[in-house]
Amino acid sequence: MKRILSLLFLLLLLLLGFMTYNSMQFSSKQISRESIPALTVDEATIDRFSNALQIKTISPEQPEDFDSLAFFQFNDYLKSTYPLTDSLLLKKRFGQFSHLYQWEGSNPDLKPVILMAHLDVVPVIEENLPDWKHPPFAGKVVNDTLWGRGTIDDKIGVIGLLEATERLLEAGYQPQRSLYLSFGHDEEIGGLQGAKVIVDYLKDQGVEAEYVLDEGGTISQGIIPGITKDVALIGVAEKGYVSLELSVKKEGGHSSMPEKESAIDLLAAAIVKVKSQPFPAKLAGPIAGFIEYLGPEMGGFNRFIFANRWLFGSIITGVYEKTGSGNALVRTTTAPTIFNAGVKDNVIPQNAKATINFRILSGEDSNSVMERVKALINDPRIQVKKGRMQSEPSKVSSINSFGFQQLQGTIAEVYPDALVAPFLVIAGTDAKHFEPIAQDIYRFSPMIINPSNIKSFHGLNERIAISDFKQAVRFYHRLIENSTQE
Repeated sequence: MKRILSLLFLLLLLLLGFMTYNSMQFSSKQISRESIPALTVDEATIDRFSNALQIKTISPEQPEDFDSLAFFQFNDYLKSTYPLTDSLLLKKRFGQFSHLYQWEGSNPDLKPVILMAHLDVVPVIEENLPDWKHPPFAGKVVNDTLWGRGTIDDKIGVIGLLEATERLLEAGYQPQRSLYLSFGHDEEIGGLQGAKVIVDYLKDQGVEAEYVLDEGGTISQGIIPGITKDVALIGVAEKGYVSLELSVKKEGGHSSMPEKESAIDLLAAAIVKVKSQPFPAKLAGPIAGFIEYLGPEMGGFNRFIFANRWLFGSIITGVYEKTGSGNALVRTTTAPTIFNAGVKDNVIPQNAKATINFRILSGEDSNSVMERVKALINDPRIQVKKGRMQSEPSKVSSINSFGFQQLQGTIAEVYPDALVAPFLVIAGTDAKHFEPIAQDIYRFSPMIINPSNIKSFHGLNERIAISDFKQAVRFYHRLIENSTQE
């Protein structure tokens, strides 16, 4: 027994030594660069952003509600507001409202860079209007904040890129590497008439991009457990998307004589089964990179845990599972979003329908999600089918590429106090359409997101600090310089 205990103690010491060594070797992947002089961004720039927000480029759920006049107005606004970009760059329009600008570089041997954003916004729910502090389409500036739908998602990208491009053209800048600016008009409803068509055109032209940048990650402030500094999260992949529509039909009748089970009972029970058994948590590919970049920046015990995730993976996932945003990073999420049944309070309905939305983690797909849901419900009376919009998890882009290096370097110059980490984008973007023409696709918007404004994405009181927008213009300006020279 003594020999066994001694052997176990020795093994424990060796294990502890190995883990301590891992922690000591867990070196920082952050870089430092000299901060660049602040680019002057005047009040006229803010006014142009405000004016863009006032144009109601809404992508509605129902095609018949599409307001083409607003999108034509936005076309005219871009043409008149950014005359150098409109006249000096090669310009094409797709689906009438999506824009592609080509700034030809002097060296045709260099693969081009594609910087993108989308000009459409989600609707504002009419009954929620009284809860907006300022009208959502007024583009109102109050003290140091600009309010309105699109400030975060995603006219900041459209206007930020155009402001930077116009400024560079004014200065006579000539890129060596060609640059494309791509602005889709229907990202909020899938991007099939905008980004998808743009990619089809570029593919036909034989374009292969060095890298693509879209919206996605942001500068996170006070959100990541164990990190007090700001963190610039560069999305190297995005989750997939599928909504499953559940339906059941069962004889109804008068509410005074209910049967043991109704259509509502059956469907509610099915949803409870699915919701109560979440998909397993795991540290998928992009999250491994996230840990590699942020783990060394943590203190003491957290650093030790992250350096030895092969052993403490369940502890790490347990920490992230505690919040909605953290939970979304480590599993395919399950969110019932629609439940329809009944039209009168004393009539038991024959039909009940519900929708459950899933955001799919790397390693799974829409088919595996559907099969798992069917198995969990295990009731042939419940019909399950996919909704009209779906996308599979994206491929994971390299963190050793030219594109990632340029993004990390530019962030270090414009946001010198921020850490950088690769990241999994939990929502969908137009970037997924660009996979046929680019190996490396990144998702990053230069703006600060913190607990006070994170829920304004697609929600109430969307807004951005004026200082954040000015920094966004500076970031895009510098990124274009860094990415288009050898």
